[in-house]
Amino acid sequence: MASDDPTAIRSIAITREDIVAALEATLRSPRTVVLRVTPPFSGRMRARVHESDAGEFVGEGDPVHLDPRDIVAEVPPYPKPEETEDELRAADGVEYTPDRHRDRHVEAVEEWRSAITMLDRVTLETEDGPHAVELKRLG
Repeated sequence: MASDDPTAIRSIAITREDIVAALEATLRSPRTVVLRVTPPFSGRMRARVHESDAGEFVGEGDPVHLDPRDIVAEVPPYPKPEETEDELRAADGVEYTPDRHRDRHVEAVEEWRSAITMLDRVTLETEDGPHAVELKRLG
């Protein structure tokens, strides 16, 4: 049965791509990017990337916003271009070029993305208190 009460939620399905996109946007910009679950709520729900300042939800009840940092096991430091440049310049036997720097930075970002691991559970703060929910990977 659908409800505007988030305690009706037993599990939330999220794609890995959505988690990484929300986390990366949160870390690299001043925007507030979340994974949003919109009412009506039922046992199994789907979360999608949403910029929380981009407009209000039109409907009954309040959506649930999950901070991407709260649903991953660890948030490794995001690679910065100047760091990958320093690594490349310090490497023995490798000549620095802007193309090599770009390629190494792209590789570092991909490694960062691959290191993101979603937790199995999250606790939602509701009017009735904390509510534990399973997280399910889509895709």
